[in-house]
Amino acid sequence: MTGFINLNKSAGASSAKEVSVIKRLTKTPCGHMGTLDPMASGVLPVAIGNAARLFDYFLDKRKKYTATFRFGADSDTLDTTGCVVENAGRIPTKQEIEEILPLFLGEVSQIPPRYSAKNVSGKRGYELARAGVDFTLPPKVVTIYALKVFDNMHNDCYDFEIECGGGTYIRSIARDIAEKLGTHAIMSSLVRTQSGAFSIENSVKSEILTEDNIKDFIIPTESLLPFGSIYPDEKTGFKLFNGLAVSCEKQDGVYKIYKGNSFYGLAEVKQSILKVRTKLC
Repeated sequence: MTGFINLNKSAGASSAKEVSVIKRLTKTPCGHMGTLDPMASGVLPVAIGNAARLFDYFLDKRKKYTATFRFGADSDTLDTTGCVVENAGRIPTKQEIEEILPLFLGEVSQIPPRYSAKNVSGKRGYELARAGVDFTLPPKVVTIYALKVFDNMHNDCYDFEIECGGGTYIRSIARDIAEKLGTHAIMSSLVRTQSGAFSIENSVKSEILTEDNIKDFIIPTESLLPFGSIYPDEKTGFKLFNGLAVSCEKQDGVYKIYKGNSFYGLAEVKQSILKVRTKLC
């Protein structure tokens, strides 16, 4: 069994726990593409079987979120799950926020939260933070494609719509926007509405899934890959599927390759040479 489940993770559940449901129902090794913190909900693509070999491809795809940032509060985790400090600054107006949002578009330098899965000398950041260890995480370059603020829901909260590249920390965006405005802010809610080809509109809650219906929700791997297709003849296929390279007239790039009419995996053309890159069948 192979393919993807477009899971709609519930707030309060860990990503690993949600994936374990799929693993139990399919009786197949599974992995998720891009962790969501327990407090977050929304799109969590789960790869079943060999589809997990595409992890790197899906991890870097664009993601969309709706988030609520609470201004005038601070936290060691940058969200409401940590030690929250009240009255930590003023509440900006929507106009003030809108004026600085262009500063956060494009490629920006971002310091990850200390409470994160970032590696520091072989330890996770959250492990060191919980142990009271003093450490610094280096900034990393992330890409933010779109950032929009809406009217505040309450006196201190604003909703945001964010489209960004992989590896972006939404909690850090809350911190950095507030810092530009001379105050503090934390994230109080987060929903991932899209991750690459996976959107929340056609996602499924794990509690809906059973051994009897789970096959109805498995998305074929090939349908999510925006590549052209190659159907080698028997002679060429024999070489390719045994690890050999062959000449090819197609343009350089990645292609879906088929063995007969069955999807086999991904192949790559470089300088007119074709070779199988990832076997998925």
